[in-house]
Amino acid sequence: MARVLSGIQPSGNLHIGNYFGMMKPMIESQDKNDLFCFLVNYHAMTSLHDGAELRKNTIEAAIDFLALGLDPDKCHFWVQSEIPEVVELSWILSCHTSMGLLERSHSYKDKTARGLIPTAGLFTYPVLMAADILLFNADIVPVGKDQKQHLEITRDIAERFNNTFGEIFVLPEPQISEDLAVIPGVDGQKMSKSYGNALEIFESEGSLKKKVMKIVTDSTPVEDPKDPNTCNVFSLYKLFADESQLADARERYLKGGTGYGQFKKELLEVIIEYFRPYREKRKMYENDHEEVRRILRKGADKTRIEAMKVLTKVRGAVGINY
Repeated sequence: MARVLSGIQPSGNLHIGNYFGMMKPMIESQDKNDLFCFLVNYHAMTSLHDGAELRKNTIEAAIDFLALGLDPDKCHFWVQSEIPEVVELSWILSCHTSMGLLERSHSYKDKTARGLIPTAGLFTYPVLMAADILLFNADIVPVGKDQKQHLEITRDIAERFNNTFGEIFVLPEPQISEDLAVIPGVDGQKMSKSYGNALEIFESEGSLKKKVMKIVTDSTPVEDPKDPNTCNVFSLYKLFADESQLADARERYLKGGTGYGQFKKELLEVIIEYFRPYREKRKMYENDHEEVRRILRKGADKTRIEAMKVLTKVRGAVGINY
Protein backbone atom coordinates (compact mmCIF):
# COMPACT_ATOMS: atom_id res chain seq x y z
CA MET A 1 0.00 0.00 0.00
CA ALA A 2 1.52 3.31 -1.11
CA ARG A 3 1.81 6.21 1.29
CA VAL A 4 0.21 9.25 -0.37
CA LEU A 5 0.66 12.73 1.08
CA SER A 6 -0.63 16.13 0.13
CA GLY A 7 -1.57 19.39 1.82
CA ILE A 8 -3.51 22.52 1.03
CA GLN A 9 -3.07 26.11 2.18
CA PRO A 10 -5.87 27.68 4.23
CA SER A 11 -5.01 31.11 2.82
CA GLY A 12 -8.60 31.70 1.68
CA ASN A 13 -11.86 29.92 0.96
CA LEU A 14 -11.27 26.69 -0.94
CA HIS A 15 -12.43 26.63 -4.53
CA ILE A 16 -13.31 24.30 -7.37
CA GLY A 17 -9.69 24.17 -8.54
CA ASN A 18 -8.64 22.98 -5.06
CA TYR A 19 -11.41 20.39 -5.07
CA PHE A 20 -10.69 18.71 -8.40
CA GLY A 21 -6.94 19.27 -8.30
CA MET A 22 -6.26 17.94 -4.80
CA MET A 23 -9.23 17.33 -2.49
CA LYS A 24 -11.31 14.92 -4.57
CA PRO A 25 -8.34 12.70 -5.57
CA MET A 26 -7.18 12.56 -1.96
CA ILE A 27 -10.61 11.69 -0.60
CA GLU A 28 -11.04 8.99 -3.23
CA SER A 29 -7.68 7.46 -2.32
CA GLN A 30 -8.39 7.03 1.40
CA ASP A 31 -9.76 3.51 0.92
CA LYS A 32 -6.84 2.21 -1.14
CA ASN A 33 -3.77 4.08 0.12
CA ASP A 34 -2.07 5.05 3.35
CA LEU A 35 -3.31 8.63 3.16
CA PHE A 36 -1.68 11.64 4.85
CA CYS A 37 -3.68 14.84 4.34
CA PHE A 38 -3.03 18.13 6.12
CA LEU A 39 -3.70 21.87 6.22
CA VAL A 40 -0.46 23.77 5.63
CA ASN A 41 -1.01 26.86 7.75
CA TYR A 42 2.72 27.61 8.09
CA HIS A 43 2.93 27.89 4.31
CA ALA A 44 -0.13 30.14 4.25
CA MET A 45 1.77 32.63 6.42
CA THR A 46 3.94 33.57 3.42
CA SER A 47 0.95 35.43 1.95
CA LEU A 48 -1.57 35.80 4.78
CA HIS A 49 -0.56 38.02 7.70
CA ASP A 50 -3.89 38.31 9.50
CA GLY A 51 -3.93 35.93 12.47
CA ALA A 52 -7.69 35.93 12.92
CA GLU A 53 -8.21 35.25 9.23
CA LEU A 54 -5.72 32.37 9.19
CA ARG A 55 -7.35 30.83 12.26
CA LYS A 56 -10.79 31.09 10.65
CA ASN A 57 -9.60 29.75 7.30
CA THR A 58 -7.96 26.73 8.93
CA ILE A 59 -11.17 25.65 10.64
CA GLU A 60 -13.20 26.35 7.50
CA ALA A 61 -10.85 24.27 5.36
CA ALA A 62 -11.07 21.37 7.82
CA ILE A 63 -14.87 21.60 7.71
CA ASP A 64 -14.76 21.55 3.90
CA PHE A 65 -12.68 18.35 3.87
CA LEU A 66 -14.94 16.60 6.36
CA ALA A 67 -18.10 17.71 4.55
CA LEU A 68 -16.73 16.49 1.22
CA GLY A 69 -16.13 13.00 2.57
CA LEU A 70 -12.68 12.79 4.16
CA ASP A 71 -12.84 10.17 6.91
CA PRO A 72 -10.31 10.89 9.70
CA ASP A 73 -10.52 7.25 10.80
CA LYS A 74 -9.22 6.12 7.42
CA CYS A 75 -6.29 8.53 7.15
CA HIS A 76 -3.97 10.92 8.95
CA PHE A 77 -5.64 14.36 8.94
CA TRP A 78 -4.04 17.25 10.80
CA VAL A 79 -2.94 20.89 10.85
CA GLN A 80 0.72 21.49 9.99
CA SER A 81 1.45 23.70 13.02
CA GLU A 82 0.38 20.89 15.38
CA ILE A 83 3.47 18.89 14.34
CA PRO A 84 6.51 20.72 15.81
CA GLU A 85 8.79 18.04 14.37
CA VAL A 86 8.26 19.50 10.89
CA VAL A 87 9.86 22.81 11.93
CA GLU A 88 12.83 21.01 13.45
CA LEU A 89 13.35 18.96 10.32
CA SER A 90 12.98 22.06 8.15
CA TRP A 91 15.85 23.73 10.01
CA ILE A 92 18.05 20.64 9.73
CA LEU A 93 17.35 20.38 6.00
CA SER A 94 18.02 24.09 5.51
CA CYS A 95 21.54 23.48 6.81
CA HIS A 96 22.07 21.04 3.95
CA THR A 97 20.35 22.98 1.16
CA SER A 98 22.27 25.29 -1.12
CA MET A 99 21.13 28.85 -1.81
CA GLY A 100 21.52 28.17 -5.51
CA LEU A 101 18.91 25.41 -5.41
CA LEU A 102 16.36 27.74 -3.81
CA GLU A 103 17.24 30.64 -6.10
CA ARG A 104 16.14 28.52 -9.06
CA SER A 105 12.58 28.20 -7.71
CA HIS A 106 10.12 29.40 -10.37
CA SER A 107 7.40 29.86 -7.77
CA TYR A 108 9.48 32.31 -5.73
CA LYS A 109 10.28 34.37 -8.81
CA ASP A 110 6.67 34.36 -9.96
CA LYS A 111 5.24 35.37 -6.59
CA THR A 112 7.70 38.20 -6.02
CA ALA A 113 7.09 39.41 -9.57
CA ARG A 114 3.38 39.59 -8.71
CA GLY A 115 4.12 41.82 -5.74
CA LEU A 116 4.47 39.38 -2.84
CA ILE A 117 7.08 40.60 -0.35
CA PRO A 118 10.30 38.54 -0.81
CA THR A 119 10.56 37.33 2.78
CA ALA A 120 12.93 34.64 4.04
CA GLY A 121 9.88 32.44 4.61
CA LEU A 122 8.81 32.73 0.98
CA PHE A 123 12.37 32.02 -0.17
CA THR A 124 12.73 28.90 2.02
CA TYR A 125 9.19 27.67 1.31
CA PRO A 126 10.56 24.64 -0.65
CA VAL A 127 12.59 23.50 2.38
CA LEU A 128 9.53 23.49 4.63
CA MET A 129 7.63 21.65 1.91
CA ALA A 130 10.45 19.11 1.74
CA ALA A 131 10.21 18.62 5.50
CA ASP A 132 6.45 18.08 5.23
CA ILE A 133 7.01 15.30 2.72
CA LEU A 134 10.19 13.64 3.96
CA LEU A 135 9.10 13.54 7.60
CA PHE A 136 6.50 10.93 6.73
CA ASN A 137 8.35 8.86 4.12
CA ALA A 138 5.73 9.67 1.48
CA ASP A 139 5.90 7.50 -1.63
CA ILE A 140 3.56 9.59 -3.78
CA VAL A 141 2.75 13.29 -3.70
CA PRO A 142 -0.09 14.49 -5.93
CA VAL A 143 0.87 17.98 -7.16
CA GLY A 144 -0.17 20.43 -9.82
CA LYS A 145 2.25 21.39 -12.58
CA ASP A 146 3.11 24.58 -10.70
CA GLN A 147 4.34 22.53 -7.72
CA LYS A 148 6.30 19.96 -9.73
CA GLN A 149 9.58 21.85 -9.36
CA HIS A 150 9.12 22.04 -5.59
CA LEU A 151 8.88 18.27 -5.47
CA GLU A 152 12.02 18.02 -7.59
CA ILE A 153 13.72 20.27 -5.03
CA THR A 154 12.48 17.93 -2.29
CA ARG A 155 14.11 15.01 -4.07
CA ASP A 156 17.35 16.96 -4.52
CA ILE A 157 17.43 17.81 -0.80
CA ALA A 158 16.71 14.20 0.16
CA GLU A 159 19.35 12.80 -2.17
CA ARG A 160 22.01 15.17 -0.84
CA PHE A 161 21.10 14.29 2.75
CA ASN A 162 21.10 10.55 1.99
CA ASN A 163 24.47 10.81 0.24
CA THR A 164 25.91 12.46 3.34
CA PHE A 165 24.25 10.45 6.12
CA GLY A 166 22.97 7.22 4.58
CA GLU A 167 19.55 6.13 3.39
CA ILE A 168 17.33 8.11 5.74
CA PHE A 169 14.63 9.48 3.43
CA VAL A 170 12.31 7.89 0.88
CA LEU A 171 12.47 9.73 -2.45
CA PRO A 172 8.88 10.73 -3.26
CA GLU A 173 7.36 10.47 -6.71
CA PRO A 174 5.07 13.19 -8.12
CA GLN A 175 1.58 12.30 -9.29
CA ILE A 176 0.27 14.82 -11.80
CA SER A 177 -3.11 14.56 -13.48
CA GLU A 178 -2.66 16.06 -16.93
CA ASP A 179 -6.43 16.40 -17.39
CA LEU A 180 -6.71 18.59 -14.30
CA ALA A 181 -3.40 20.39 -14.66
CA VAL A 182 -5.01 23.79 -15.20
CA ILE A 183 -8.58 24.58 -14.12
CA PRO A 184 -9.57 28.03 -15.37
CA GLY A 185 -10.98 30.80 -13.22
CA VAL A 186 -13.58 33.30 -14.35
CA ASP A 187 -10.90 35.29 -16.22
CA GLY A 188 -9.42 32.30 -18.02
CA GLN A 189 -6.23 32.21 -15.96
CA LYS A 190 -5.51 29.32 -13.61
CA MET A 191 -8.08 29.38 -10.81
CA SER A 192 -6.40 30.77 -7.72
CA LYS A 193 -7.35 32.52 -4.49
CA SER A 194 -4.55 35.01 -5.06
CA TYR A 195 -5.82 35.92 -8.54
CA GLY A 196 -9.33 36.68 -7.28
CA ASN A 197 -10.86 34.57 -10.04
CA ALA A 198 -12.07 31.54 -8.08
CA LEU A 199 -15.43 29.80 -7.85
CA GLU A 200 -15.60 28.76 -4.21
CA ILE A 201 -16.92 25.33 -3.29
CA PHE A 202 -19.43 26.43 -0.70
CA GLU A 203 -20.16 30.06 -1.53
CA SER A 204 -23.79 31.19 -1.71
CA GLU A 205 -25.76 30.39 -4.83
CA GLY A 206 -26.31 34.09 -5.49
CA SER A 207 -22.59 34.87 -5.34
CA LEU A 208 -21.76 31.83 -7.45
CA LYS A 209 -24.28 32.89 -10.11
CA LYS A 210 -22.71 36.33 -10.43
CA LYS A 211 -19.25 34.84 -10.90
CA VAL A 212 -20.33 32.18 -13.40
CA MET A 213 -22.08 34.79 -15.55
CA LYS A 214 -18.81 36.78 -15.63
CA ILE A 215 -16.71 33.92 -17.02
CA VAL A 216 -14.69 35.22 -19.96
CA THR A 217 -15.70 33.91 -23.40
CA ASP A 218 -14.96 34.97 -26.96
CA SER A 219 -17.29 37.09 -29.11
CA THR A 220 -18.70 34.31 -31.31
CA PRO A 221 -22.35 35.15 -32.22
CA VAL A 222 -25.14 32.99 -30.83
CA GLU A 223 -25.97 31.43 -34.17
CA ASP A 224 -22.39 30.42 -35.05
CA PRO A 225 -20.59 27.18 -34.09
CA LYS A 226 -18.27 27.43 -31.10
CA ASP A 227 -15.15 25.52 -30.11
CA PRO A 228 -15.70 23.70 -26.80
CA ASN A 229 -11.99 22.90 -26.54
CA THR A 230 -11.06 26.58 -26.13
CA CYS A 231 -14.03 27.67 -24.02
CA ASN A 232 -13.56 28.37 -20.29
CA VAL A 233 -17.22 27.58 -19.62
CA PHE A 234 -16.97 24.15 -21.24
CA SER A 235 -13.66 23.42 -19.44
CA LEU A 236 -15.48 23.87 -16.14
CA TYR A 237 -18.67 22.14 -17.27
CA LYS A 238 -16.86 18.91 -18.13
CA LEU A 239 -15.65 18.62 -14.53
CA PHE A 240 -19.23 18.21 -13.32
CA ALA A 241 -21.31 16.86 -16.22
CA ASP A 242 -21.96 13.18 -16.89
CA GLU A 243 -21.19 11.65 -20.28
CA SER A 244 -24.66 12.29 -21.67
CA GLN A 245 -24.70 15.93 -20.60
CA LEU A 246 -21.21 16.45 -21.95
CA ALA A 247 -22.01 14.90 -25.33
CA ASP A 248 -25.14 17.02 -25.66
CA ALA A 249 -23.32 20.23 -24.78
CA ARG A 250 -20.47 19.48 -27.17
CA GLU A 251 -22.95 18.86 -30.00
CA ARG A 252 -24.71 22.17 -29.35
CA TYR A 253 -21.38 24.02 -29.25
CA LEU A 254 -20.39 22.65 -32.66
CA LYS A 255 -23.84 23.12 -34.18
CA GLY A 256 -24.36 26.75 -33.16
CA GLY A 257 -27.60 28.39 -32.15
CA THR A 258 -26.89 28.39 -28.40
CA GLY A 259 -25.26 31.38 -26.73
CA TYR A 260 -22.65 31.41 -24.03
CA GLY A 261 -25.23 32.79 -21.60
CA GLN A 262 -27.21 29.57 -21.84
CA PHE A 263 -24.12 27.43 -21.36
CA LYS A 264 -23.23 29.48 -18.27
CA LYS A 265 -26.70 28.83 -16.81
CA GLU A 266 -26.24 25.10 -17.36
CA LEU A 267 -22.80 25.25 -15.73
CA LEU A 268 -24.31 26.96 -12.69
CA GLU A 269 -26.98 24.27 -12.40
CA VAL A 270 -24.53 21.35 -12.47
CA ILE A 271 -22.24 22.99 -9.91
CA ILE A 272 -25.11 23.61 -7.50
CA GLU A 273 -26.44 20.07 -7.89
CA TYR A 274 -23.01 18.49 -7.53
CA PHE A 275 -22.26 20.12 -4.17
CA ARG A 276 -25.83 20.11 -2.80
CA PRO A 277 -25.47 16.95 -0.60
CA TYR A 278 -22.13 18.18 0.74
CA ARG A 279 -23.71 21.49 1.78
CA GLU A 280 -26.09 19.64 4.07
CA LYS A 281 -23.27 17.74 5.74
CA ARG A 282 -21.24 20.91 6.12
CA LYS A 283 -23.95 22.54 8.23
CA MET A 284 -23.41 19.89 10.91
CA TYR A 285 -19.72 20.74 11.30
CA GLU A 286 -20.35 24.49 11.05
CA ASN A 287 -22.41 24.20 14.22
CA ASP A 288 -19.78 22.20 16.14
CA HIS A 289 -16.31 23.71 15.77
CA GLU A 290 -15.16 21.99 18.95
CA GLU A 291 -15.77 18.60 17.31
CA VAL A 292 -13.70 19.72 14.33
CA ARG A 293 -10.87 20.74 16.65
CA ARG A 294 -11.12 17.39 18.46
CA ILE A 295 -10.78 15.57 15.13
CA LEU A 296 -7.73 17.65 14.18
CA ARG A 297 -6.05 17.19 17.58
CA LYS A 298 -6.60 13.44 17.44
CA GLY A 299 -5.18 13.39 13.92
CA ALA A 300 -2.12 15.35 15.04
CA ASP A 301 -1.46 12.99 17.93
CA LYS A 302 -1.58 10.03 15.58
CA THR A 303 0.61 11.80 13.02
CA ARG A 304 3.32 12.82 15.51
CA ILE A 305 4.00 9.14 16.21
CA GLU A 306 4.89 8.70 12.53
CA ALA A 307 6.90 11.93 12.48
CA MET A 308 9.13 10.84 15.35
CA LYS A 309 10.06 7.60 13.60
CA VAL A 310 11.85 9.58 10.90
CA LEU A 311 13.06 12.48 13.03
CA THR A 312 14.74 10.12 15.50
CA LYS A 313 16.83 8.72 12.62
CA VAL A 314 17.65 12.23 11.42
CA ARG A 315 18.72 13.39 14.86
CA GLY A 316 20.99 10.40 15.18
CA ALA A 317 22.48 10.94 11.75
CA VAL A 318 23.34 14.63 12.25
CA GLY A 319 24.48 14.17 15.87
CA ILE A 320 22.01 16.24 17.87
CA ASN A 321 20.69 13.35 19.97
CA TYR A 322 23.57 13.49 22.43
